[in-house]
Amino acid sequence: MLYADFMSSALPPCPPPQEPVDTPPPLEVGTGPDEPCLRADAARNRARLLEAATRLIAEHGVAGVTMEAVASAAQVGKGTVFRRFGDRTGLLTALLDHSSHRLQADFLAGPPPLGPGAPPRERLHAFGVAVLHLCADQLDLQLAALPEPTRRHLHPSNQAMRAHVLVLLRQLLPGEDCELLAPVLLAYLDPALIHHLTRQLGMPMARLEAGWCDLADRLTAPRPMADAPRTSPPAAPARPAGTASRP
Repeated sequence: MLYADFMSSALPPCPPPQEPVDTPPPLEVGTGPDEPCLRADAARNRARLLEAATRLIAEHGVAGVTMEAVASAAQVGKGTVFRRFGDRTGLLTALLDHSSHRLQADFLAGPPPLGPGAPPRERLHAFGVAVLHLCADQLDLQLAALPEPTRRHLHPSNQAMRAHVLVLLRQLLPGEDCELLAPVLLAYLDPALIHHLTRQLGMPMARLEAGWCDLADRLTAPRPMADAPRTSPPAAPARPAGTASRP
């Protein structure tokens, strides 16, 4: 499944509180690394708030999602929304977590080539295509939910994607500095870049897919063997004794 048709422009339904998961992935997607475990009533309130925010997006777009509007739609106090999500970015990020969790489940345990069972280069191709389409389908929300730069790479969904790419790169390039190569690849999947390429420059998604696969292939191509040491040029024949050299 390459996610070309995985997501429509509409948001996926929010999961019910305490959604059961058979095999939890190593890095679970959530609203942030510091959020404590939710009590049952708090989890229900959180689900209500996310459902209200989803309705607002469907009716008014991302611009219609404010803390005040969500509180009013969910019929709770504005302070409840701030306590649960911190700020508007935290709220928008929570809306993206469900689709991020589905993507993570697919690349960890789904069918190949995105999931296990395909060669690592094919999995890398499929991963990039999946993220490109997921991001393009929710681009306005992706852009609005971008954390400030110093927090961007610490969000669990970004860490999960980085860990996955790192595993594939280490299979393809053992002995290379894959921890530096992984961010180079992931930078291609940045929502702001996808917005620029698709909406400002008008590039079709097929071109972005091909560009991702080409970049992945270039970065993971087998390294050429070191050149064999060059032999010294043959020595010039010795001149007969007493022979003058030419000018």
